[in-house]
Amino acid sequence: MLESTHESIISTENLKASLNKSCDSATVNRWSVDEIVALFELPFSDLMHQAQTVHRANFDPNAVQVSTLLSIKTGGCSEDCGYCPQAARYHTDVEAEPLMKLDDVLAAAQEAKNNGASRFCMGAAWRGPKQRDLEPVLKMIAEVKAMGLETCATLGMLKDGQAEQLKEAGLDYYNHNLDTAPEFYGDVITTRTYQDRLETLDRVRSVDINVCCGGIIGMGESRNQRAGLLAQLANMERPPESVPINLLTQVEGTPLHGTDELDPIEFVRTIAAARITMPQSFVRLSAGRQSMHEGIQALCFIAGANSIFYGEKLLTTGNPEAETDKKLFAKLGINKI
Repeated sequence: MLESTHESIISTENLKASLNKSCDSATVNRWSVDEIVALFELPFSDLMHQAQTVHRANFDPNAVQVSTLLSIKTGGCSEDCGYCPQAARYHTDVEAEPLMKLDDVLAAAQEAKNNGASRFCMGAAWRGPKQRDLEPVLKMIAEVKAMGLETCATLGMLKDGQAEQLKEAGLDYYNHNLDTAPEFYGDVITTRTYQDRLETLDRVRSVDINVCCGGIIGMGESRNQRAGLLAQLANMERPPESVPINLLTQVEGTPLHGTDELDPIEFVRTIAAARITMPQSFVRLSAGRQSMHEGIQALCFIAGANSIFYGEKLLTTGNPEAETDKKLFAKLGINKI
């Protein structure tokens, strides 16, 4: 009984200390991996309470930002990301397609806006855009921006001068995920380094484009490695404005197909830890929502998720349809922003 009481006291002290750290928005806080692991290990109700407290201190708890993601250039990628069906070297159902026409992209953007999306994200399966690839994308960004939508792009690694062109076209956000912790990264990807990713993020930051950067959970990483990813994100000089937390969507033909599935409660814990360590970032409940019961999604919103992708697909994998999301939002009393 005494041992149980002692553990409870320790947990309460840790809860108060990390809560104070998270709610102090005046300073940029450094988080060690061990501190984030300690968050994961809190009793679930304590973790959820802390995450909700931090969330309410920084955001409207009943508002969720809605984005739509369109694959403007699908398949044929030269990279070897073990989760991705768009890699040319893997035998999946994804066929390589050319860059979409401007009019088709604008039609999709208008439909997204009509469904309540406030941000339109364009993704292309490139290692990085060549200048001839970038030119039509710049036009897409400018036209979508003119429709009154925020713009986001994920085009791979950027070279010198390309971030400047994206900024001039009106890009609001650039997505470039770290995917996982540095020590697990080589188990997933070998064709680009962690440093390559960080350099692209530095280019984006240097021209004052907002950063959208997160990772994928459930690729066989340990809890310490999940905490390591969050530490990388939270300890950036400016944490990402948008942090997508993806649950691995397993696709037959990719190396990670057949990986043991992550326990849903562990995923919710990851969302909560992201909210606590990055109190002023939008935490996006991203890929993998199609496989989540609405009760798990509701727990994610309570844990601090306040952004989603809206629509039928995330690049090439399924996503809950807009009408399904509208019904869930109505049940939960959530407003779109």
